[in-house]
Amino acid sequence: MTRLDIITIFPAMYNGPFDESIVKRAREKGLIEINLVDLREFTHDRHRSVDDRPYGGGAGMLMKPEPIFEAVDTLRTPQSRIVLLSPQGQQFQQPHAEELAAAPHLIFICGHYEGVDERVRIGLADVELSIGDYILSNGNLAAMVVVDAIVRLLPGTLGCEESAVKESFSDGLLEYPQYTRPEEYRGMRVPEILLSGNHAAIEAWRLEMATERTRTRRPDLLV
Repeated sequence: MTRLDIITIFPAMYNGPFDESIVKRAREKGLIEINLVDLREFTHDRHRSVDDRPYGGGAGMLMKPEPIFEAVDTLRTPQSRIVLLSPQGQQFQQPHAEELAAAPHLIFICGHYEGVDERVRIGLADVELSIGDYILSNGNLAAMVVVDAIVRLLPGTLGCEESAVKESFSDGLLEYPQYTRPEEYRGMRVPEILLSGNHAAIEAWRLEMATERTRTRRPDLLV
């Protein structure tokens, strides 16, 4: 079983996304254990403060190091990998998902406000990830995205294990065009090659289409 601990000040945000679809299925099968850890439980003042003003001035508030370090100290094991969600991190890609899916225990730190005290980044984070070049209100949505990408790679999660292998980014290409019934809809027909039964020709066509789609839409992937 893979264990995921998510340190957050908004645990209720996860009630919907993690109770549906593939993540729900993985939890019900006992493939993953997801623990939502309320950061405010590790504060020691009556206001349960998790943030303070930045030294040197500036807009906004920063998340304090003490509650985050204490939370991690209670959760960490020798097998833990600690993931900090931050706009300053590496852009999350499929290889990151594959690497993290192999870890038995992940601890996610979800930032908020103007970010976290730099000592959290220096002293705790094994990897710092961003899901794109834009700013969210906090790191929780990013954590949900990363968790979903990881969970679907765990053996036994998907109905068809091949689904996690033959899809966009799994081999450095975007996925080829796919079709299902009916053969014709509103004047648009399924390519004849897919109806031929010639599996070698179909595979060659799919590779050609995936390469062309990648060249057109994401040429950066072919560099």
